[in-house]
Amino acid sequence: MCYSAQVWADWNRYRKLGGDLDIHAFARLIDEMGGSAGWIRRVPKRTRDSLLDVRSEEGMALAKTVREANVTAEGMLRHELRAQSERLAAAEVVLAGPKPTKKAANDRRIATDKVSRARRDLDDLVRRDLLDRDSRIYPGNYAPVLVVEEGRRVIKPMRYQCRPAGTPAFFDTKFPGTYNARRDSLEGFWKGLFGRSHALLVVDTFYENVEGPDGKNQVLQFTPRDREPMLVACLWSRWTDPKGVLPDLDSFAAITDEPEPEVAAAGHDRTIINIRPEHLDAWLSPDPANLAALYAIFDDKRHPYYEHELAA
Repeated sequence: MCYSAQVWADWNRYRKLGGDLDIHAFARLIDEMGGSAGWIRRVPKRTRDSLLDVRSEEGMALAKTVREANVTAEGMLRHELRAQSERLAAAEVVLAGPKPTKKAANDRRIATDKVSRARRDLDDLVRRDLLDRDSRIYPGNYAPVLVVEEGRRVIKPMRYQCRPAGTPAFFDTKFPGTYNARRDSLEGFWKGLFGRSHALLVVDTFYENVEGPDGKNQVLQFTPRDREPMLVACLWSRWTDPKGVLPDLDSFAAITDEPEPEVAAAGHDRTIINIRPEHLDAWLSPDPANLAALYAIFDDKRHPYYEHELAA
């Protein structure tokens, strides 16, 4: 299913594929999320940091907005850290007393988790050295993707979990697995997007949940042996609230196919579709009257050997 992946989170990397930054799309995302917990926790650090390096007049304005969003987020996180530290201390007092309560035990558990999360988020805000997790996405996170608009390739931020246009907002909770689109459902569930609204996500390595030898869940990391970036075929949609209350949403899903043999042997039943570079134009500018040509791209996909290891 590709529940998580390390992606090209720095928009500059997509310039290798001829992409131009959609500054206005990123500015809208910051207007919506800047300074909130979502800005820190749903937009990868490497994406946020890369927006500080856009060399144009509009780019300078964007960088200023990013810095302001970071300052606001830092204040929010420090407030949360203080509040949860106080909650934790109060719970510890009750638990150390003669009448410990379930509420205090629950408060200690929740506060401990939130203190740890706030400290990590604060560290991520100020840390200069980059880590693998700075480019890792999960369902509900945002990532730069490549699309074609008005004949040119552009880089847009999109949520990794697709909400097709025309669906209700509760579509996300009713269909939580829509971060992936199965190949065998493209002309069914996804017929409104397949052949019409395509995107590309570049992935360095991906993660899957599998059943371990002990019957418990474990996370495996899969990486192409040749270490070549994976050009992952995706569908995307722009959702607009008919009532005009909720913000517009650009979101995408990665297309998956039957598993590569080594992935199946490791215990997983799907693999993202890694297309060849020569098919990029045809994929990003599809002909809805010729779906057979799109399936031919899938059949000609790249087959690097996917090495796997237990994720750290």
